[in-house]
Amino acid sequence: MKQNITAPVITIDGPSGAGKGTITQLVAKKLGWTLLDSGALYRLTALAAERANVALDDEQALSELALSLDVKFVPGDYGQPVNVLLDGNDVTRDIRTETCGNNASKVAPLPKVRAALLQRQRDFQQLPGLVADGRDMGTVVFPEASAKVYMTASAEERAERRYRQLKDKGEDVKIATLLSEIQERDARDTGRATAPLKPAEDAVVLDTTGVGIEEVLAQVLALVEKSSR
Repeated sequence: MKQNITAPVITIDGPSGAGKGTITQLVAKKLGWTLLDSGALYRLTALAAERANVALDDEQALSELALSLDVKFVPGDYGQPVNVLLDGNDVTRDIRTETCGNNASKVAPLPKVRAALLQRQRDFQQLPGLVADGRDMGTVVFPEASAKVYMTASAEERAERRYRQLKDKGEDVKIATLLSEIQERDARDTGRATAPLKPAEDAVVLDTTGVGIEEVLAQVLALVEKSSR
């Protein structure tokens, strides 16, 4: 069955650390469109589970938590992450920890959790348009999106980027540990049975290894312009 698209959608998928969150935010601001950070929904589910003492393998309880999330995304300043509100409280820093990210990767493969969040993600499709960041935006959530991008980068570079981010925040981290966690997360995301991480057949793949933000942004905006003709 074809999805009834009422507003244009740009999907930006890819593994953790590829830069898709930054690019998604910049594109949304440039176009004045709504933004969806789908990964945050899974992180929020993981955070809510931790706070409610729900086990990360309790699929039914996790799906119920996912259905009840009261979430709002507020674009941040240039170079800053999207501000995420849960029940009206800013939990941006809470969901950006390595622990929460790893827990979200464990929650994300569960079919009932994905089903609970699917329609919630599609509800973000509003005029004048939506820029959706995630891992299965172009393959599952918005298969008829007007433009699809798959951003990637080497695991080593993604670990280095994350290392710099965490060091800037004053956190004590080891790059070898971050690299191992990224590789493990990639394996889980690409190997899961439900909605595995992969480029959509009609996506444009952008390797951001060694490429600056402005250059990547220009490439994505050029793609968006081409798709709107």
